[in-house]
Amino acid sequence: QLQVVESGGGLVQPGGSLRLSCAASESTLNYYAIGWFRQAPGKEREGVSCISSSETITTYVDSVKGRFTISRDKAKNTVYLQMTSLKPEDTAVYYCVPVRRDCVGLAPIIDDAYWGQGTQVTVSS
Repeated sequence: QLQVVESGGGLVQPGGSLRLSCAASESTLNYYAIGWFRQAPGKEREGVSCISSSETITTYVDSVKGRFTISRDKAKNTVYLQMTSLKPEDTAVYYCVPVRRDCVGLAPIIDDAYWGQGTQVTVSS
């Protein structure tokens, strides 16, 4: 079972930036499309962005287009989510998860029970 660790969250003022990292100890991360999801208190989980294994496909939910950029560094077995122009509504716990090939449907391929701890992003003045 692929295990990933999310990091890079924190408290930032509106308009600020953060870079989230999704790291794995094994290179098998590179074979998967990886999606970033977020969940705010009292709200449903939301798919935010995705990158295919080949890096030829990237997707974004409309609310983050133009502000967030997903990328991956296969030499480091890491996927990043660069977040800029952050808004209070971006506040949530962010998770990275392997998803269906080529980001189809942004559908996780592992059960919720195997998701990581996530990383908290708080946007507040």
